[in-house]
Amino acid sequence: MTDYLFDTPDFPTIPVQGEAAGYPVVRIFCVGRNYAAHAAEMGVDVDREAPFYFSKNPMHTLASGSTVKYPPQTENYHYEMELALVIGKPVFRATAAEAEAAIYAYGCALDMTRRDLQLVARAKQRPWDLGKDFEDSAVFAELTKAADFAPIGPQRIHLEVNGETKQDAHLSDLIHSCIDVVVDLSKFYHLAPGDVIMTGTPAGVGPVVAGDKITGGIDGLAPISLTIGAAE
Repeated sequence: MTDYLFDTPDFPTIPVQGEAAGYPVVRIFCVGRNYAAHAAEMGVDVDREAPFYFSKNPMHTLASGSTVKYPPQTENYHYEMELALVIGKPVFRATAAEAEAAIYAYGCALDMTRRDLQLVARAKQRPWDLGKDFEDSAVFAELTKAADFAPIGPQRIHLEVNGETKQDAHLSDLIHSCIDVVVDLSKFYHLAPGDVIMTGTPAGVGPVVAGDKITGGIDGLAPISLTIGAAE
């Protein structure tokens, strides 16, 4: 066993339907602007040539059903409802068949965003880290194994705030499919078990404040929820 100067946390996990053990979160990759209507509402052109990515620290993982503190240094805290997939076997420079076989499970996810900080960074052509990669910003519901969910396409993806529908689309609206994303991302990384990919959000993103309750779902997957608490 390696000795460390300080105590180190274990990797966070996501529960898996039918399994006693959780799925360890080692890396989180996120696909940007993967729904045309969302790109339009953000005032940018749709890029259909290839996906683009940003990342979140795995230690920012939070379980569905949690209450999160309103984060610091923002006045425009947004929800983004997403389909997440997780990798179950190593894959590099994958074919479509290899990419499909590497996907272990799917689940509902929330990419919580400090939108004002993201937009400032975007305007200055700087990285999005302050807007995207912060504590408790990656929320995950229980995973469903791929064999119990696919094929992907007609499933509805939706999100509500205090019971009012804000996002409502279908997975067929994805610009880059889950398989295409794994094929592309595996050109740049040796993907492996522990890798989580958040595939992007549909139109309808918006702010939440302390006291709000977020609920969301994707047909065939466990639902997701998050309560917004007061700021520190």
